[in-house]
Amino acid sequence: MENRHNPRVNRPNHNRTNKSRPQFRPEPDEMVFGIQSVIETLKSDQQIDKLYMDKELSNPDIQNLAFQKRVTIQRVPAERLDRFTRKNHQGVVCLIAQVQYVKLSNVIADVFERGEQPFFLLLDRITDVRNFGAIARTAECTGIQCIVIPGRGAAAINSDAMKTSSGALNHISVCREPDLTETVKYLQASGITVVACTEKSSRDLYERNTDLTGPIAIIMGSEEDGISPELLRIVDTHVKIPLLGSVGSLNVSVATGVVLYEAVRQRSLTIDVVE
Repeated sequence: MENRHNPRVNRPNHNRTNKSRPQFRPEPDEMVFGIQSVIETLKSDQQIDKLYMDKELSNPDIQNLAFQKRVTIQRVPAERLDRFTRKNHQGVVCLIAQVQYVKLSNVIADVFERGEQPFFLLLDRITDVRNFGAIARTAECTGIQCIVIPGRGAAAINSDAMKTSSGALNHISVCREPDLTETVKYLQASGITVVACTEKSSRDLYERNTDLTGPIAIIMGSEEDGISPELLRIVDTHVKIPLLGSVGSLNVSVATGVVLYEAVRQRSLTIDVVE
């Protein structure tokens, strides 16, 4: 999240090696492959987390069904599909969602109907499955009502994510939006203040004028390069986490915990004053 010495943020704090990252391989019960099998899955009520297609393959049936279900097709080399399965995938693999995605508009309506203040979390391209699971666990513990992720460039919500979340993903709403820029604008139009946590901010998280009460949505950015510039340009405000040691960054799941619990502290003080 926070990096004073390097414009990259949320980078894992480990020594670089020449070893490549372990390749992601879904469990057999988490994926469907083959043209007809994927078509039938798209026709069903089953929600799809990811849909990968050989960049050389054209299949109008799959493409039309994916468009209707708002599933983003990720075009990849055939070699990547081969890493998912050694069986005949015919150039297409889909990963089954381990959660049921909900509409953001429904979540907002439900929160207001319950008389609560919206307290949402947006994750801009968090790609590490275990980071995502840990963030979800903290989000549920801090009372976050909804996690919003982008349709492309987000971690797969698979069994690893479920396990790392310690079951929290069973108790928190997850929304998948095709365009986070439009999502931010929609939240703002709904009366929700959008706060970005970024090292580019001049405002310290713990300054007196940092207000995390009221209806808010907090954005946390990618492990590699933080929050997208287009999102930073349109948010209502931004904050940074102060770093006092020699290490220049925090793991994104740790940084998320810091920000969310500061929001919890401020919001609890507001409740005490009202009571």
